[in-house]
Amino acid sequence: MPQSDEERLVALAARCERDDPRFTRALGAGRPVRPREYRHGRAWWTVAVAVAVLVTGTAVADGLLIATGLILAGMGAQLFDPHRPRPRPRRCPRRPH
Repeated sequence: MPQSDEERLVALAARCERDDPRFTRALGAGRPVRPREYRHGRAWWTVAVAVAVLVTGTAVADGLLIATGLILAGMGAQLFDPHRPRPRPRRCPRRPH
């Protein structure tokens, strides 16, 4: 059964709200923010810390710091992936009152 344009727009708005509620609220307020796929602040901080730990580990010749820096660098690189799955918010079961 073909959908009307209005139904498609409502479905698109619902999907956008579910995928990135911050973007949707800001767009509705007339002050759009970058979509989630283009926000990399946490990724850059993780890579910066990883480089600092890696350089420190190399300077003091500590294998544990070098390994930690490499692992953090991998984690930071993973944060740049725009299609990584998002963690679902945990829902606590309701308690009967």
